[in-house]
Amino acid sequence: MTPTLDQVFAALADPTRRAILAMLLEDDMAVTDVAEPFEMSLAAISKHLNVLTGAGLISQEKRGRVKWCKLEPEAMKAASTWMQGFGQFEPIHLDAFERFLEAELPTTDEKGA
Repeated sequence: MTPTLDQVFAALADPTRRAILAMLLEDDMAVTDVAEPFEMSLAAISKHLNVLTGAGLISQEKRGRVKWCKLEPEAMKAASTWMQGFGQFEPIHLDAFERFLEAELPTTDEKGA
């Protein structure tokens, strides 16, 4: 079963999972090494890893007694392609937008409040 785009974005929505992915950019890691920098239980880290695995962003395999995690960068391709579709639009100039709003919307004083 191929993970859906929704599963990928749901997995990426959590900062702990994004941190795990960043760690796995360097190399494969044992689950205990992945868990080390986080102040949470190994069970909680395992839940995060299961979400990442379900989204296809990582794979897990047992080598001897140790479970290893490996980044699967191909899984990001669909999300990246989807996001690139929005790159065709010009960046929003927030200062200009703010000036427009100030000119168009009445201030509190003008409303009589």
